[in-house]
Amino acid sequence: MTQLLLQLEATPSFAAADFVADASNEEALRWLAAPRRWPDGRLLLAGPPGTGKSHLLHATAQAQGWALLRGPDLRGLPEAPTRGVALDEADLPGEEAALLHLMNACAEARLPLLMAAPRPPSRWRVALADLRSRLAATAVAQLDEPSDALLDALLAKHQADRQVQLDPGLLTILRRRLPRRAAVMAEAVARLDRASLITGRRLSRSAALDVLAPLFDDDSETPLVEAVPPSPALL
Repeated sequence: MTQLLLQLEATPSFAAADFVADASNEEALRWLAAPRRWPDGRLLLAGPPGTGKSHLLHATAQAQGWALLRGPDLRGLPEAPTRGVALDEADLPGEEAALLHLMNACAEARLPLLMAAPRPPSRWRVALADLRSRLAATAVAQLDEPSDALLDALLAKHQADRQVQLDPGLLTILRRRLPRRAAVMAEAVARLDRASLITGRRLSRSAALDVLAPLFDDDSETPLVEAVPPSPALL
C-alpha cells in the first residue's frame, strides 16, 4: 500500500484564479496580454523551476482554447495545427525535427505558439541549424524568483495541492530557514507529503524538521534540492 501511495503525485492547480501577479512575473504577463504582438507569433516563458511558467502556459491555453502539448511527446511530424499551441517543456523535444516542424506549421498558419522552459533558447543544446535560427528569433519573457510575499503564497498553494496541513509554528520555522526560492518551497511540501504517506499519520514538528533538514539554509552555502515533478510552477 505504501508503495502505491508513493507513486501518486499531486495534481497542481493551473487555474487562472490561482495565479498571483508579482514583480517577478510582470514581464510575462505583459507579453501574454498581447499575443498579436509576438514576433513571428511565438513567445517563450523562461525562468527557474517553480516560478510559474507552466501555470501561465496552462492557464493561457485554457483561456484561449489552444492545444496543450509537451516537448518530450513531440515525435515525427505533428499534425498541422488548427488553433494556437501551448508547448510545455519545450527545451526537451522528443525529436528536434518535430519541434522545428511544429514551429514552421504554426508560422505558416499564422497561429500563436506559446512555449515554456527553464532557460532561454540561447542556452539550449540544439543540433539542427534551422531550429536554432527559429529559436533565436523567438521572443522570451523572463520570470524571476518570486518576492517574499509570493513565496509565502506558493508555500500555501503547494500545501493545498497536496492536502498537507502545517501548524503555524512549523510554517514560521520554514519561512525563516528555507532558502527563498520557489523550487525549494515545492520540494519542502513534497518531502513532508511523502514522509506522512510512509508513516500513515501527520508528522510531528520534530519529525517534519528532520525530514526538511537537508533543505535548510543555515550555512553560507545553499543546499541542493531535487527537482519536483510537474508541480512545476505554481505559477
